[in-house]
Amino acid sequence: MLMPNRTKYRKQQRRSMAGVATRGNKITGGEYGLVALEPCWMKSNQIEAARVALTRYIKRGGQVWVKVFPDKPVSKKPIGVRMGSGKGSVEFWVAVIKPGRVLFEIGGIPEDQSREALRLAMHKLPLKCKIVSKAELEGGSK
Repeated sequence: MLMPNRTKYRKQQRRSMAGVATRGNKITGGEYGLVALEPCWMKSNQIEAARVALTRYIKRGGQVWVKVFPDKPVSKKPIGVRMGSGKGSVEFWVAVIKPGRVLFEIGGIPEDQSREALRLAMHKLPLKCKIVSKAELEGGSK
């Protein structure tokens, strides 16, 4: 499972997911990408499931870039514990996703295979996405 090697602080506050992505909103490595259409917290196991679906479909051809990393700790208190007595322990790690963020990129294989692989990965994710080409994203049509 993905998580940072070390962090400056063990626990974080929740913060807001308002607004659109200003970083990570361009396709840099491949020809096609998966772009988020709504905000969410994406768990590390969801990222891994989508990556496995992508790589399994393209077998040994092409290249895949995972453009998100879960660097936010989410803490929870156990069930049946009363209020108070501090913040709970870290349960899982999430990546904060804003609309417009490129989640995965794929390159080195034909368009139809790329779109099918990204479609399979999209079904593993907890948010609405769309498949875009590098030309579409740079052209301004979102």
